[in-house]
Amino acid sequence: MHTPPTPTPLPPTGYSTAWVFTFGTLGIALIIATPLVATLWLALTPTENDWPQLLASVLPNYVFQTTLLLMGVGLLTLTLGTGAAWLVTMCTFPGRRFFTWGLLIPLAMPTYITAYAWVDLMEFAGPIQTNLRAFMGWQAPADYWFPPIRSLPGAIMIMGFVLYPYVYLTARAAFLQQSTGVLEVSRTLGRGSWSSFYSVALPLARPALAAGLLLVLMECLNDIGAVEHFGVRTLTIGIYDIWLERGNLGGAAQISAVMLLFVLIIIALERHTRRNQRYYTPASRYQHLPRHQLAGLKAVAALIGCTIPLTAGFLIPGAMLVWHAAHAPANLEAALFAPAASNSLLLAATATLIIVLAGLFLAYAGRLTRIALVQGVLRFASIGYAIPGAILAIGILIPLTTIDRLLDNVSQDLLGIGTGLIFTGSLMAILFAYLVRFLALSFNTMETGLNRVTPTMDMAARNLGYSVPHILWRVHFPLIRPAVLTAGLLVFVDTMKELPITLILRPFNFDTLATHVYTVASLGLLEQGAQAALIIVLAGLAPIIVLTLAISNARPGYHGISQRTASL
Repeated sequence: MHTPPTPTPLPPTGYSTAWVFTFGTLGIALIIATPLVATLWLALTPTENDWPQLLASVLPNYVFQTTLLLMGVGLLTLTLGTGAAWLVTMCTFPGRRFFTWGLLIPLAMPTYITAYAWVDLMEFAGPIQTNLRAFMGWQAPADYWFPPIRSLPGAIMIMGFVLYPYVYLTARAAFLQQSTGVLEVSRTLGRGSWSSFYSVALPLARPALAAGLLLVLMECLNDIGAVEHFGVRTLTIGIYDIWLERGNLGGAAQISAVMLLFVLIIIALERHTRRNQRYYTPASRYQHLPRHQLAGLKAVAALIGCTIPLTAGFLIPGAMLVWHAAHAPANLEAALFAPAASNSLLLAATATLIIVLAGLFLAYAGRLTRIALVQGVLRFASIGYAIPGAILAIGILIPLTTIDRLLDNVSQDLLGIGTGLIFTGSLMAILFAYLVRFLALSFNTMETGLNRVTPTMDMAARNLGYSVPHILWRVHFPLIRPAVLTAGLLVFVDTMKELPITLILRPFNFDTLATHVYTVASLGLLEQGAQAALIIVLAGLAPIIVLTLAISNARPGYHGISQRTASL
């Protein structure tokens, strides 16, 4: 174990540059904090106190079902993700090379689209039960028993099969980074494969597993399309119902406050799990990981174990979408989803440009300034990704509605002309919410890219008389261009398939691909949204390729070893 080297400090910047980045960072932090503060303020000071009514009616059921959903999906994703990562990293069996990247593919499938496809396949009027009735001669539901897909267990199973790649990603990266020597020592001491995995590899990978599990639970809390289709009454559904169906914004804010408590508990548990869990590799040279050659029944079991999550999470729902798209009336489908596709493209492209520029600004501020306040604010800027979209929507609507009213009143008094809903009636509210939620994706990617640029380049550029903007454009930007493109790709795909924020804040008569699929699937007309769903899935495959390449290069010296091995 060794202490990491202290990074070389950057040369100081001018006072004017430091102030620009300091105030700019504080301004972005204020934007991030506004929806959270607004939501809590409305929850604590509502026009009518709805706490007694909520506690006596729907809130306990929302909390109970949300807790069960989180526990079930968390347990299933931990089992699937960790087991699959260990198999493809430490064992050799037929198909292993394909599964190393194939197991990531379900990540391209939004949970709500997978839910629509599975319900369409498994419900009473679906092809499985229809063929069973025809084959067995059954006439009515009372003649036989079939597992109900629209239930909490159904939601746990399907969401687990879609979300397990988050744990698989972090677990595989952790297994790839583990020292060969540690595992060899375990074997030397007489421990077998299972014992080494349980007592050595798993504890070393625990921080990574906690990080992956955190992402899974955040996705569960944020989901609205899948849980509604399965009939599970979570806190997110409660916010949507009480706000939009009953027109009670104060009650929705109070449920949001309860949901924020869930977020804080999950983050605290993740931090506690990773507390004092830092491991450093003692060796400076890396060797090939010793993979076990599986044969016979063990190889078959490994093959089946990796095939099940891929089939359930992608192949079956993907096949359902392709079948529906092939049998949908072409003219009707194109007329329905073409405007939604153009809206999605416009919205995602605009949001990507804004969020990438904001992420680059924050990452550069962190590189140039060592002010403690700025460094603290940068960590705070990443919190938006942990906040479910329904909470952000409420928190953003409150201040923007107030601003709209003020502008309209001032315009009426001075000019006699009403301004209408400038912010809440346009795309500005959605772009605001996207910025808050997805800024962490852009900032973390940019920060990682900039950290790989040695500070000596900054010093050399300063000595040559370049200003900070010139250094960013002429020196840093060419070096971090892959990070910029990766950040743009991740943000573009996530904004394109985002549902809760878009569903709640979209202007009247404005549909995206995600809301179009949600609408037609809610009406039981999945075939009319199949092509739109396939476009979302195909767009989601792009970051899978990027992630696969990143993981393949995760183990230091891996390529060098591979090339040397291939040349022998």
